[in-house]
Amino acid sequence: MSGQLKYVLDETQIPKSWYNIAADLPVPPPPALHPGTMQPAGPGDFEPLFPMELILQEVSTEREIEIPEPIRDIYRMWRPSPLIRARRLEQALGTPAKIYFKNEGVSPAGSHKPNTAVPQAWYNKEAGIKRLSTETGAGQWGSSLAFAGALFGIDVTVFQVRVSYDQKPYRRALMETYGARCLPSPSTETESGRAILAQFPDSPGSLGIAISEAVEVAAKDPAVKYALGSVLNHVLLHQTVNGLEAIKQFEMAGDDPDVVIGCVGGGSNFAGIAFPYLGMQLRGGRKRRFVAVEPASCPTMTRGKYAYDFGDTAHLTPLVKMHTLGSTFIPPASHSGGLRYHGMAPLVSHVHQLGLIEARAYRQIACFDAAIQFARCEGIVPAPESTHAVCCAIDEALRCKREGKAETILFNLSGHGHFDMGAYIAYFEGKLTDHSYDEGELALALAGLPSVAA
Repeated sequence: MSGQLKYVLDETQIPKSWYNIAADLPVPPPPALHPGTMQPAGPGDFEPLFPMELILQEVSTEREIEIPEPIRDIYRMWRPSPLIRARRLEQALGTPAKIYFKNEGVSPAGSHKPNTAVPQAWYNKEAGIKRLSTETGAGQWGSSLAFAGALFGIDVTVFQVRVSYDQKPYRRALMETYGARCLPSPSTETESGRAILAQFPDSPGSLGIAISEAVEVAAKDPAVKYALGSVLNHVLLHQTVNGLEAIKQFEMAGDDPDVVIGCVGGGSNFAGIAFPYLGMQLRGGRKRRFVAVEPASCPTMTRGKYAYDFGDTAHLTPLVKMHTLGSTFIPPASHSGGLRYHGMAPLVSHVHQLGLIEARAYRQIACFDAAIQFARCEGIVPAPESTHAVCCAIDEALRCKREGKAETILFNLSGHGHFDMGAYIAYFEGKLTDHSYDEGELALALAGLPSVAA
């Protein structure tokens, strides 16, 4: 048999609860710290930024957290997303492995990000909030929150990393179509933005800088709350709707993944596909391999330190223990804007420290090579971020070919690349380069990590 095989659940089978891996961890993760007192941060420390329901999810250790029906009703616009077996890619590779991908590009915004944008907007609406501020890299998150804001009548201001703002005008146009206001970061509208521009007038920006601007806006105005597209526990929690669906779909397919793969910037789409499977393993289920793939130009997990650090450049956030390149580190201007973050989700960092997952780094050109092969076999053009997961899945399939193993591989296709064709044009014109970070800048950023007593 040739071609794709799709496994699609009925909309009534959308999960009724999100999965919280904190309930099953063998060692609890280190707490967030208040930067002033260096004591564990409590719910009150997060209240200026988030509504209380999201704060309670952030600190929860309950295994299941119910998905409110109004959120499930909106999920029905695109969920359940299809699980697809990539048989044409398997045949092109000549591998005995079976390759499956969960296609999150079918959402209205074209990525996995609405899985958390919709809940965050809904909980804010329930709390009476009418304006949200946020950051975005490539624009997947910004466009998703703009979409959610339009559904619930919430104004959204997005600080987009300058290099992506310039590289991806159609992402900006999508945000504006949904009604959001999009600003290049660093901007002149915040103290943190003006401080960066005074020192680096041509700064390409970073997610750390954009987070500082969005947090500053929310912290200074009680009428505004902040929304984050990755990293924090409640964001990863919302994304598990994807992995929970995959478990049901593999039962439908009569198969089960041996290797689960996702690209990582802040960690949310990887956690969404991997944590439900990792949770089954932690509760006594069979062992699998989990591979988190990052860009070699921003190697947070493979080169960073596991330490307490700020989530933003201006040091406005609590301290969290995570893999970090240092909050002042500004990655090179690669096309995978959504993966250009100096830190990694504390929960993803924690399970990596426990040896439960692997981390791998890939260069940009190799990822686009893989994306072109995938597109020509399966017909889907991946977002630059997703190319990292595609590249790893192909590598794993070729390993199976060398070893003669018929393993089952699952990767999360976190979004489509329809608004990222400038990157593909650069690839075909031979202008795409493998960016390298500055070792001296990395050393300087790591040297500036906060001093936290053991």
